[in-house]
Amino acid sequence: MKRILITGVAGFIGSHLVESLLSQEKEIIGIDNFDPFYSKEQKESNLKQVLKNKNFCFLEGDISQKVTLESLPKIELIIHLAAKAGVRPSIENPTDYIQHNIQATNNILEFAKNQNIQKIIFASSSSIYGNNTSIPFREEDLVNEPISPYAFTKRSCELMNYAYHHLYDIDIINLRFFTVYGPRQRPDLAIHKFFQKIYNNEPIEIFGDGSTARDYTYIDDIINGIEAAINYIHTHSKVFETINLGNNTPVLLKDLIKQIEKVVFKPVMLKNLPMQAGDVNQTYADITKAKKLLGYNPHTKLEVGLEKFKNWFEGRIS
Repeated sequence: MKRILITGVAGFIGSHLVESLLSQEKEIIGIDNFDPFYSKEQKESNLKQVLKNKNFCFLEGDISQKVTLESLPKIELIIHLAAKAGVRPSIENPTDYIQHNIQATNNILEFAKNQNIQKIIFASSSSIYGNNTSIPFREEDLVNEPISPYAFTKRSCELMNYAYHHLYDIDIINLRFFTVYGPRQRPDLAIHKFFQKIYNNEPIEIFGDGSTARDYTYIDDIINGIEAAINYIHTHSKVFETINLGNNTPVLLKDLIKQIEKVVFKPVMLKNLPMQAGDVNQTYADITKAKKLLGYNPHTKLEVGLEKFKNWFEGRIS
């Protein structure tokens, strides 16, 4: 698998993935539109090192517009990470999420069909499980009750992927990511936001009573899972799989805050607020399938991941 197209390459997960693949002598074409959801400067910083690599070609463009893809050279695999991010903002502006998630994914699928690209890995989300009462979340669970526009766009893309697999024999793996964290994490996500508040001596906003839980998964484990999916789809044919990539260890919000306190050696001030629309009560990945098919084995404990995040965060503000 030599030449790979990565959409959303300047983002948190995309920038880590391109670094890892370039270290394996892969040839990467990366696309990003620098969506203003957070600063262009941070995304440019994410790519600072890889832009020097002769095996990396970066294109700034919007894949919700078909013209972006027309002039690309022959691709062997597409890793489609690009998406309009954020559960809560999707409630305020669902049309934008339909355009940049569903329409953009359809453009990727049409591009693959027209260019005879037979392999796609798609970044889905644990949010599609909604408030599923079956714990832990399994890929075969019925997921027809999303509780945010962001979630329904991701589920819609999974279904659209199946249609293109069925009609055009495109091998596709949907990877459902569970609360990824680590260096370069988006600033709107809990761990990054909490660190920012603590270092600014501001109170952390807690939505609900702290009993919500997330399956926090460190970025290195996610990258290992994606690379295992690349190997799997490269060596198998007639593939359509949906696979959870999580840590299989949900953490209560109040326990996360205690862990952060231990790592930063700073007192944490709290500000309790009502639960937000679109937020799920918990996420919890069953990773049996990922272990069986991909050999996936997340190993980064929360306290270790938080320490690594702290080192990156302090390096940015120093």
